[in-house]
Amino acid sequence: MTAAVHDTRCCCLGEGPLWHPLTGQLFWFDILGRKLMTRTASGPRALEFDEMVSAAAWIDERHLLMASATGLWRTDLRDGSRRLVCALEEDNPVTRSNDGRADPWGGFWIGTMGIKAEPQAGAIYRYHEGRLQKLFADITIPNAICFAPDRSVAYFADTPTQQIMKVALDRDGWPDGAPQVFVDLSGEDLNPDGAVTDAEGRLWVAQWGASRVAAYDAGGGCVTALELPARQVTCPAFGGPDFSTLFVTSATEGLDQAFLAEAPQQGMTFALTGVARGLPEPKVLV
Repeated sequence: MTAAVHDTRCCCLGEGPLWHPLTGQLFWFDILGRKLMTRTASGPRALEFDEMVSAAAWIDERHLLMASATGLWRTDLRDGSRRLVCALEEDNPVTRSNDGRADPWGGFWIGTMGIKAEPQAGAIYRYHEGRLQKLFADITIPNAICFAPDRSVAYFADTPTQQIMKVALDRDGWPDGAPQVFVDLSGEDLNPDGAVTDAEGRLWVAQWGASRVAAYDAGGGCVTALELPARQVTCPAFGGPDFSTLFVTSATEGLDQAFLAEAPQQGMTFALTGVARGLPEPKVLV
């Protein structure tokens, strides 16, 4: 499997890829660059912000719900103007937003973390029906937030634990019981980053520092691992006309200049075709 380059711009911390089913575009973030990025028929485009931004869900053809260091924002894709929907740890200068994804009920799960990855400084929240509720506390680096297609469980990870967790969901999409270990990667010394599920319910997770995205079946068994030409892959997303393209973001953060000179694709965004078929991301209800 060869990974084609979708976009040659090198992100310091590429994250949060989202295929917009109405516009037919991939959006993604450079968190440390404070940018929302995309490509149009006329070429690459970026919207810049005055704080770190990290994840989004689509509201309609023109607007995203975008997570930042201080809140969830209704963001206009034409010019980047935004209106606050809900504050998010706005009084805590230590934290910023990180991984997030819309859930099948029209809600939005979003994680926070310390700007310097301070231990247990973050949490995972759910925004739903106008209310933000904390789901899990004492999180260091929240990642891998995604949902089974049958709505039975949610997945998430606290990356330093090297474990992907799953938690049962009730009929309204709220956690129903305590999280359980879904995949333990500590024996392989692998670090789970962003993740997405495909139409068959397999979980595809980027593994930071390992140059790969791996897929796990519903029982937690690894079914395949795809190599990419970037050491620090960060998050996958399915997209394209039939959702059979797997887009993957990556990062240059922490890599030395000598390595970047030898491996210039670090931080780029990649596209892999024919690996699996995904599903459209749900619309978030704001």
